[in-house]
Amino acid sequence: MRSALARAAREAAENEARRREAEHKAQRERELFSRTVGAVLPIRDPGIMPLERPRPEPEPVQRWLDEQRVLLESISDEFDVESLLETDEALSFRRPGLGPEVARRLRRGDWVIQAQIDLHGLRRDEAREALGAFLRESVKQGRRCVRVVHGKGNGSPGREPVLKAKVRTWLVQKNEVLAFVQARASEGGAGALVVLLAPPGAPRRAA
Repeated sequence: MRSALARAAREAAENEARRREAEHKAQRERELFSRTVGAVLPIRDPGIMPLERPRPEPEPVQRWLDEQRVLLESISDEFDVESLLETDEALSFRRPGLGPEVARRLRRGDWVIQAQIDLHGLRRDEAREALGAFLRESVKQGRRCVRVVHGKGNGSPGREPVLKAKVRTWLVQKNEVLAFVQARASEGGAGALVVLLAPPGAPRRAA
């Protein structure tokens, strides 16, 4: 009994010694940190609320790319059509390298007309822009054969078919246009053209 009490007393004394040593060590570490850092003052509240900076407006990259593409594909009024075309008196056209049977097949209606645009009555600039947009959309939709109605020019000053000649000039500047012929009487006759477009994915021909 006396031995057990003595053992318990020793263990209690050892635990107390270890506790005091731990407290002394912690105290020494706190004092070391204080001596190293030195005097510390609390940060003053500047009284300023942080404001969110306005985010920059998103850049319309796709719109810029579309505008650049349109500029590259634009068509001009100042184009010497006679220096490029293989034409005949019926105002037909085919790209170099295409045989004459292409024009004959267009005249026969071997290709189904899938869409048309009516430029009759439009001003020259309006007609040029409308035709360019129509051709781009037709190629995008995979159309092969379309009709372009330009009118016969009977209502023009001097009854000159100005728009008719311009449409012919504009069409030959579009690489997607492989050939065109004057429409048959049932499809508009001298007031329209039937246009053959390159198939989707076909290599672009030099104009």
